[in-house]
Amino acid sequence: MMVVIIAGGSGTRLWPLSTHSYPKHLLSITNSRSLLQNTFDRVQLVTSLDKIFVIPEESHSEHVYEQLSELNRSNILVEPGRRGTASCIAWALSEISKRKFKDEPVLFLWADSLIRDNNGFAASALKAGEVAEAHKTIVFIGAEPTYPSTGMGYMHKGNVLNGWSDVYELKGFKEKPDSKLAGQYLKSGEYLWNMGYLTGTLSTFEKFFDKYAPDMKLRYDKLRKSTNVSKTYLEFESIAIDYAFSELIKGAYVIPGTFDWMDVGSFHDLHSVSEKDNDGNYILGDNVVVDETANCYINNQSEIPVVVIGLDNVVVVNTKNGLLVANKNYAQKVGDAVKKLQA
Repeated sequence: MMVVIIAGGSGTRLWPLSTHSYPKHLLSITNSRSLLQNTFDRVQLVTSLDKIFVIPEESHSEHVYEQLSELNRSNILVEPGRRGTASCIAWALSEISKRKFKDEPVLFLWADSLIRDNNGFAASALKAGEVAEAHKTIVFIGAEPTYPSTGMGYMHKGNVLNGWSDVYELKGFKEKPDSKLAGQYLKSGEYLWNMGYLTGTLSTFEKFFDKYAPDMKLRYDKLRKSTNVSKTYLEFESIAIDYAFSELIKGAYVIPGTFDWMDVGSFHDLHSVSEKDNDGNYILGDNVVVDETANCYINNQSEIPVVVIGLDNVVVVNTKNGLLVANKNYAQKVGDAVKKLQA
């Protein structure tokens, strides 16, 4: 199996910890290793170093080189500019084709997911690859919903594939639902969260590009033939793989991942997986004083003292990039606020 780790997001919802030049996947959130490094460690359970590719964006590529020093630099494909996940996937496949690897499953995943059950991940990844190779199709890995999320996309499970346990026909994708519909999805047991993990052999991707996604075929062919990949890449329009490929194809399968998974997309999520004191507070940094405070995420990366008194369910993050004070229930709005700052 080959693995491609897409590491290009900006993670604005974790500002001011995460920034454009030092995004979320470079942060050490739950242990001494960054999310990217943890992902890199994890995929080595299913493949060897020479078959791992990483795609960062140019603005933070030096940090990726530093964090993944054991990976051959030729396997780090640096985006010259953000052109969406569809372009990332087309580029990775074109490189795999040019380097003449054998036709084996290629697993695409993201650098910023939080997974603790590494063995469960490995089992699911290998199973997805086995199904993809045996049935010459694309296989997605989904997460079993744990609550009626309105922030996740969903995949609809169809009939069980004959001869396989927990492998389903993929009936289709569903956009982020309202709360009522999300509740119905959860109750039915027929839906999985779309983690964005997909696998297939190179020849299968080529076949599906030809049949369902002519734009992906065009990008793939241009990159494969290009003598100036950066220039060619920058000519592409930005589009996500969901719209350019995943939602267009027929005959794909989906399996439920047998591992814990979280897209740490907000400080609400981050607080939920952080080690807390008896009052439910996560506190990091020097010069922090709290009093009559509970269920808060407090992170001070500045020499300026931070004092929090009489607050509940609040995020306080102080760094050289800025100061954030927010109710955790509104943590999803941080990204919108950062866009206003950038404007």
